[in-house]
Amino acid sequence: MGGASCHARADGICLATRARGVGKCMKILKLFTVVSVIAVAPGGCLALPQTRANDAVNDGVVAVLNEQREAWNRGDVETFMKGYWDSPELTFAGSSGVTRGWQPVLERYRRNYPDTRAMGHLEFSEIEVRALGKDAALVLGRWHLKRESGELGGVFTLVFEKFPQGWRIIHDHTSLDAKKE
Repeated sequence: MGGASCHARADGICLATRARGVGKCMKILKLFTVVSVIAVAPGGCLALPQTRANDAVNDGVVAVLNEQREAWNRGDVETFMKGYWDSPELTFAGSSGVTRGWQPVLERYRRNYPDTRAMGHLEFSEIEVRALGKDAALVLGRWHLKRESGELGGVFTLVFEKFPQGWRIIHDHTSLDAKKE
């Protein structure tokens, strides 16, 4: 479907969502919707229709990702970190292991990306948001950094939770793409 577009877009981020049905009627409706309305958007993102219950989750989560991307591209790691849960229970898993706690995650970012040249320009793609209820979401996607010293990219899985102060990442598992030879 060459000219198909994503049903849900937020500031250029294509969302792929799956409504969670309740009861047999919802399961039948879900199946019918998936079979009849799936559209492949440019970049290979599957776009499925959202339910109104999921709209608030998607909007909140995508707003955080957009704020993080904008802060990163300004070289503002502290504002980027506002998207994370400010707690010693925050977890970040990557190729160097698991980092626990908001402050150690901030220090990890500062160590690995000490200046704007190292940070480069961040973009997200292939974002999939799956509501796990009204106060939780699972997000899958790709990240890409354009830098003078060489481009980096990979995949991530985020777990978001909604707190009184808004949506925050409570777990981040980010992987670097394997180097191509």
